[in-house]
Amino acid sequence: MSDFGVYVHVPFCAHRCDYCAFATYSDRDELMDRYVDSVVKEIDLAVADGLPVADTVFFGGGTPSRLPAQQLIRILDALPKASDAEVTVECNPEDASLERLAIYRAGGVNRMSFGVQSTQASVLADLGRRHGINAHQEVARVVGEAGFDTWNMDLIVGSRAESLDDVRATLGDLLGLDNPPPHISCYALTPEPATPLGQDPNRHPDEDDTANSYDLVGEVLEAAGYRWEEISNWAKPGHESRHNHVYWNHGNYRGFGSAAHSHENGRRFWNVRTPDRYIALLEQGESPLGGQEVLDEATQNFERDALALRTSRGVPIEAFESLDEIKHLLQVEGGRVVLTPKARLVANQAIVRLKSAP
Repeated sequence: MSDFGVYVHVPFCAHRCDYCAFATYSDRDELMDRYVDSVVKEIDLAVADGLPVADTVFFGGGTPSRLPAQQLIRILDALPKASDAEVTVECNPEDASLERLAIYRAGGVNRMSFGVQSTQASVLADLGRRHGINAHQEVARVVGEAGFDTWNMDLIVGSRAESLDDVRATLGDLLGLDNPPPHISCYALTPEPATPLGQDPNRHPDEDDTANSYDLVGEVLEAAGYRWEEISNWAKPGHESRHNHVYWNHGNYRGFGSAAHSHENGRRFWNVRTPDRYIALLEQGESPLGGQEVLDEATQNFERDALALRTSRGVPIEAFESLDEIKHLLQVEGGRVVLTPKARLVANQAIVRLKSAP
């Protein structure tokens, strides 16, 4: 898999969700114009330094749809892209107007990603999400009218406010749409220490309940014709995210914007975290580099195998000394080892037994 990916970080949000630990800010909107100028400048410098042509581009955050649509397209225009590049923009459901999506589509965006998380009011309230319970219906209508053939919705399971019936109802709502999302991601809620969720033990997910919800998601989606791609991703054939596969295949990618990370043949590097510092450095003609590390061959091999084992591709059976202690977690198909459905949330138990494990 030779795709080269570009990630653009947009750190602005209207509201910070209770579970979010990303480098995002709800009080820096006044920096937007200067931030876009700085990202374009960073891209121009990288192009002058030989930036490869992008096969995939992903705008994440934060909330990329917080930027005026034309400003986002300005960043996209600055990037050298293949003619068939996959270009994805994350968008809050409440931002999904036909006008915005039409500007994206005309500007070269061909894939959308929406953080729906749930369609149940109590769950959305517990997660600190602001969109209503019918947002998925409006998103599905508008994304189709704007001409997007491939797109995804994200779900989160594990909220203390969520029952298995809630999960089943959310899945029914999404799959029952006239234009259901051809790619669905499902993430287990994680109580990060510095977040409101993490600081309230009474709101921490129950591991068994989360596992049951996750198993239900897999069973329902696979019965509906979605193929499992990776621990958190299912897609209809032809609607897999190429950008995700750049990461899963331990490929090369370049990140632009504050806190953005990059990987180049075993060298990892990242930008300074805050948009204020990022802008100041570029306006002063300095590099926004925040740090870097060079991975030795053993570490690269482990990361390659660990990422592959999380996917439906799996790893060659030779990646393990022995499968005896973990055979209940694995299935062998054509000389490759793949996680069983029940093992996907405990993948680390297999990953630490890889030959390449440190």
